[in-house]
Amino acid sequence: MEIFHTRGGSGANVAGFAAALHPTRFLGCVGDDHVGRFLVDDLEGRGVDVKVQRRGKSGTIVILIDQNGERTMLPQRGASTLLHDVSDEWLDGLEILHVPAYSFDGGPLQDTACDLIRRMKRRGGKVSVDASSTGMLTHFGVEALLDLMAEPAPDFLIGNESEAALLELSDSGKPGANLARLPKTVVVAKYGPEPTVVHIPGGERLTVPVPPVECIRDLTGAGDAFAAGFLAGYLKTRLLWDACELGHATAAKVLALPGASMAEAC
Repeated sequence: MEIFHTRGGSGANVAGFAAALHPTRFLGCVGDDHVGRFLVDDLEGRGVDVKVQRRGKSGTIVILIDQNGERTMLPQRGASTLLHDVSDEWLDGLEILHVPAYSFDGGPLQDTACDLIRRMKRRGGKVSVDASSTGMLTHFGVEALLDLMAEPAPDFLIGNESEAALLELSDSGKPGANLARLPKTVVVAKYGPEPTVVHIPGGERLTVPVPPVECIRDLTGAGDAFAAGFLAGYLKTRLLWDACELGHATAAKVLALPGASMAEAC
């Protein structure tokens, strides 16, 4: 058995991965404690522009990884749910606001995330939402999340096979029953080693092959790495195919490295 300690958090992971590819900012809340200071210092050391509030106690997640790379997570979210009253200045210069769906699962952060999405859309920027996990979606409610996403609609919604199926947005790569409820959203459905399927408003669909990855050691952070690469690739080229390819390449670096740090993965 091996034990690794690393900085985490879905939004922080995406920022850490993306910083090597495109100028990136992280918005969040950490505890006024040594863990919070470590988290901020680590992100800043990777080139992320960090904007945080400090209150409460920084959260911790214990992740158990089996021999197949599958994970069991035991979260204690702490200060990460306490973000509120975000200054307009924190949004200045942003092209895409990326919001993990974990942000909608209780605490002041839920209202803050919704407010930031509305403000970002009013500014003419784009919004990306990560479906996060089936556990979170089930707890929050599929109907509740789809209603929340209806207006203002995110420009991108990213999920893996099980998340896309639970939301009924993509069924084995084909349009799901609820896809029509997000008529302005590009839905990106990941199917592990099988091609990623991109559902584009208007009915067009892209099927982007995933290059093989040998010796997968750890799935932790791979979804966040994909999101980072996808968003950075989109900002670079404005092409969804190219965005997926960079997402695959970024995720592949994580899959082969157990307990990978952002520096190792990028």
